[in-house]
Amino acid sequence: MQIVVACDHAGFSLKQIIVELLLTEEYDVLDVGTNSSAPVDYPDYTEKLGRAIQNRLAGRGILICGSGVGACITANKMKGIYAGLCHDTYSARQGVEHDDMNVLCLGSRVIGPELAKELVRAFLAASFSGEERHVRRLGKMHQLEQEG
Repeated sequence: MQIVVACDHAGFSLKQIIVELLLTEEYDVLDVGTNSSAPVDYPDYTEKLGRAIQNRLAGRGILICGSGVGACITANKMKGIYAGLCHDTYSARQGVEHDDMNVLCLGSRVIGPELAKELVRAFLAASFSGEERHVRRLGKMHQLEQEG
């Protein structure tokens, strides 16, 4: 599975750790930046990540900023992007299994690298359950998305 990763300046160091983990675990990685700790605007890199998923260049994404909040809000403005800010493995797994989450958002100033690795593993190991109740709920969510 191709995984797209993106960050702002606050997430740069953690992104490097996550990219190394993904490559070690033999995922195909599309790194859309940023590529330094020089200040940038997170919406620019969030959009790059979202477009990669929308254009089917990647199946899932990992998005990192200082708190994770701004990038998560921005990602969820994009059609077909279902981002969740997770700081525990239960949410990282369940977000995929129940809600078909395709972007994991992390706050580099909130969690450390070892927890981030666990979250990425939980997110990528999970798959949507397809249970009727979850499909029904996603249908309602998609309807809201279409209506704007």
